[in-house]
Amino acid sequence: MIGSDENYNVEVGTETYNGFVTDNVYHSQNDGDIHYNVYIPESYDGGEPYALYFTLPGYEGLYFQGVAQNLRSEAFGFEAQKYNDKMIIVAPQLSDWGETSANQTIALLEYFLGAYNIDREKVYANGYSGGGETMSIVMGKRPELFTAYLHVSSQWDCDLETLADSQTPVYIFVGENDEYYGSEPSRSAFDRLTEIYRGKGLSEDEISQLITLDVKPHSYFTDRGIDNEHGGGGFAAYDEDIMGWLFSK
Repeated sequence: MIGSDENYNVEVGTETYNGFVTDNVYHSQNDGDIHYNVYIPESYDGGEPYALYFTLPGYEGLYFQGVAQNLRSEAFGFEAQKYNDKMIIVAPQLSDWGETSANQTIALLEYFLGAYNIDREKVYANGYSGGGETMSIVMGKRPELFTAYLHVSSQWDCDLETLADSQTPVYIFVGENDEYYGSEPSRSAFDRLTEIYRGKGLSEDEISQLITLDVKPHSYFTDRGIDNEHGGGGFAAYDEDIMGWLFSK
């Protein structure tokens, strides 16, 4: 992988899937072995800073489900390429959706920030379902690392005060009747963040630039040929309004 630093303990994968090198392993001294798939544009040579995008999958894409299963089951990593052709895309395959995976996500992100020429003003992430839970914990620990975050069909497990202190823009997508989480956790997080920002003296316009709540009616999913709102959260990857919001920050 062009640009990777030999001082890092990385085992590069030998297989590819639709442009991604699969089953790379970053051997972190503090956080163990971290498996990930990565897309690095052919144009990247380290000479100019590139954007960086992390996409964390739902349960079906975790590592024990099979190498690159996250890429086979979700489109975020592929659709993102349409918005910026100078962007490295990392699709981690972690082992859970809690504290361990959150710490591994941070460690892997810090590896990429150190080993590659990354534009620190263009570091993006999304988390879908269980991956959203993991990313919410990350956003409660190190939100300042990110330019913007897309939270899809999930719930919030993080310290919202820490997130608010960073003023990292967040877009929350969820079905009105999400079968797994419901929409209430998303509404509650939005209300709480709004309250915190108001307490900091931010105007309503300033708050609207930092937090977006997008609760989709059932018709959003049935119009796209699926009756399951939670599984249908993957459609966010194809929604130009949503993905366009993320990569415009």
